[in-house]
Amino acid sequence: MRLSAAHLAKPVLHGYFRSSCSWRVRIAFALKGVEFDQVPVNLIKDGGQQRTEQYRTINPMQQVPAVEIDGITLSQSLAVIQYIDETRPGPRLLPADPKKRAQRMISDLIASGIQPLPPLSDHPQVGAEKVQWAQHFIDRGFRALEPVLRETSGMYCVGDEISMADICLVPQVYNAERFSVDLEKYPTIKRLNQTLLEVEAFRASHPSHQPDTPEELRA
Repeated sequence: MRLSAAHLAKPVLHGYFRSSCSWRVRIAFALKGVEFDQVPVNLIKDGGQQRTEQYRTINPMQQVPAVEIDGITLSQSLAVIQYIDETRPGPRLLPADPKKRAQRMISDLIASGIQPLPPLSDHPQVGAEKVQWAQHFIDRGFRALEPVLRETSGMYCVGDEISMADICLVPQVYNAERFSVDLEKYPTIKRLNQTLLEVEAFRASHPSHQPDTPEELRA
């Protein structure tokens, strides 16, 4: 089968080094062994570069990530990961077994139930209790997630193969650590995160190693 020029071109990720959603996409590309280019979108500088009219033409929601791939532009990290999984060879990111694949609920729990709330603490309207705000919502989510992972996990979140659930978990734990959430209360989450951070795809995609990472945050 002949591949189109669009398919042969490198994907382009518009993202931010510390964005959980951008990190998920970086992990997925790394797990699949897909080379890609990055265009930094600084969410803080100049009032937020995602709010420019230029970026609105790429992602009308003015959020990161946005991924240009195969002649189309995708946003929403889970949709991007699913597309990468369905169009690129390499390890499956959504398990073949229907019951294991149904544990995508773990990804949704993180991406819809936890992750959107703590970033609001960066908004000035939230006031002085920003850390407490973030801790409250991460703790609430982790209390729900911990017993689920006790049931589903093996070496990784769903059995012994890395999946979308793992791709979502690690960036969320990074956020928890940023806001000083006590991970000792969540031993399964802590164990899985430590195991996953030994995997090269998770290490290479870490926020401390990106082109737009500030010098003082580089590892």
